[in-house]
Amino acid sequence: MPPRPFLATLLLLVVLAPDAHVAAETVESAASEATDCEIGLALGSGGAAGLAHIAMLNVFDELGLRPSRIAGTSIGAVIGALYAAGLDADSIETLFAEFGGSGLDALSRMIDGDNGLGLRDVLNLDLEHGGLIDPEGFIEFLATHTEARDFGDLRIPLEVIATDYWTGETVVLDEGPLFEAVEASMAVPGLFSPVRRGAHMLIDGGTTRPLPLDRLRAGCARVIAVDVSGARPRPGDQAAAEFSDLLFGSFELMQQALIADARFRDPPDLYIKPEIHDVRLLHFNRIESVLAQSAPAAAELRAYLEAHRNEQGPDGANR
Repeated sequence: MPPRPFLATLLLLVVLAPDAHVAAETVESAASEATDCEIGLALGSGGAAGLAHIAMLNVFDELGLRPSRIAGTSIGAVIGALYAAGLDADSIETLFAEFGGSGLDALSRMIDGDNGLGLRDVLNLDLEHGGLIDPEGFIEFLATHTEARDFGDLRIPLEVIATDYWTGETVVLDEGPLFEAVEASMAVPGLFSPVRRGAHMLIDGGTTRPLPLDRLRAGCARVIAVDVSGARPRPGDQAAAEFSDLLFGSFELMQQALIADARFRDPPDLYIKPEIHDVRLLHFNRIESVLAQSAPAAAELRAYLEAHRNEQGPDGANR
C-alpha cells in the first residue's frame, strides 16, 4: 500500500488543480516597483530539473551581467536566494554537487541516509507534521554557504513564491527570514512539511504560481522566464508508470497548465524551457546531466543577452 503522505499528495493535487488558475494573490509585503529594473528573472519550479537554473545564471556571470530582480518558486527560490545572496553560479553548482553525493536515487538516500553527507541528518522523516521528509537539515546546509539570513541582506531584490494551504492563495515573501521563506516555497505537499508563517500555513508555490513571471513585469524593461517544469517520459507500450512517477507527473501537468495560462496573459520577453530528460523530482545527484542538457537553452539566453547588451543599465553592469 502506498505511504499515506503520497496518497495525501495525490488528493491535494486533485483538489487544487481545477481551481489553481483562479487563485488570488496575498502579498506579505508589497514589493517596491523598481523604476531602474533592466532585467527581471523568473526562476520556475521543477525539482531537480531546476538545477538548469544554474546554467542560466552562469551565462550572466560569464557576460559580467546580473538580473536586476529575481522571483523564484520552489527550486527557483532555492537557487534564486543563493544567487541573490552573492554566490556565483559556479559556487551554487559546487554546493549542489556536494549535496547530491553518490549516484543512488535521491529519495532513497533521503529516507535511508545512504549518502556521503549523512543525509539522515540532513533530511529527517517528519510524518507527524504533514510531510514525509523534514527539510530543516537541508535548509541549514544551504544557510552555511552564505551569511545572508534576511531578505534585507541580499544583493539582488528577491521575491519568493509560496501558497497558503488554507486559502489556496499565492503568497509573495520578500521580507523577514530568508531561508524560512525558501523552505515554504519548496514544501511539496505530502513530501515536505508545510511552514507556518503568521496566519499562513505555506506549501510549495508551484501549486499556484510555478513560474512567477508576472511578478517582474511592473518596472522591468525586460522579463526573462526559465521554465523547468519537466517532461514525462513515455514507458514501453506494456509498461505502466510507477506510482511516484504518476503522482509527481500529475503535479507537473498542473504546473504546465498554469504556466501556459501565465504566458498567455503576460508573455515574457524571453521564455526559456530547457529540455531535461531522465531526471526525477529529487535526482539532485544528476547535476552534471542536467547542466549538460541545459546547454542549448543557455546558448539561447546568451544570444539574447548579447543582442541586448548595449541597452543594459546600471543593474547589468559588471559586478
